Amino acid sequence: MILKSELNATNKITAFGALAVPVLKYSFGIINWRNKEIKKIDRKTRKMLTVYKMHHPKADIDRLYVKRKEGGRGLVQIEVAYKAEIISIAEYCNTNYKGDQFVNIVKSHERTEPNMNSIIKTAAKITEELSQPNEKSDAKQDGIQHTKASLGESLKKKWKTN
Repeated sequence: MILKSELNATNKITAFGALAVPVLKYSFGIINWRNKEIKKIDRKTRKMLTVYKMHHPKADIDRLYVKRKEGGRGLVQIEVAYKAEIISIAEYCNTNYKGDQFVNIVKSHERTEPNMNSIIKTAAKITEELSQPNEKSDAKQDGIQHTKASLGESLKKKWKTN
């Protein structure tokens, strides 16, 4: 519906971020998304942009996800949104509300169910994956902001080198 509208390109990308992405973000942490499925959503989005002539088939993909202020198109990458949301949920469970009975129930359920896909374990994997390449600073950043910044920087570097 967004692509069929008469909005200009900037407003269409903004509409994706305001209307479509929050619907998916709501399901992160509730539905057990596989990485393969999330990448498929990103691929389908790019394909639809190409079909509706908003993105050239041979244009650089990384530029789509770089912020507009930095020369990109400003589209929200679903994979980045997923990782940021999972880390945010894990931080919420671990630090903010230790006295909340419902958060404690969720945490105890994750500890007692060995076959369940744990949000806290997934967040730890994502954080470890992001901090491995070149993390030499001792200053600890806020997890969600650090995730978005590091993923954004890696996309920007990849785009600039191509």
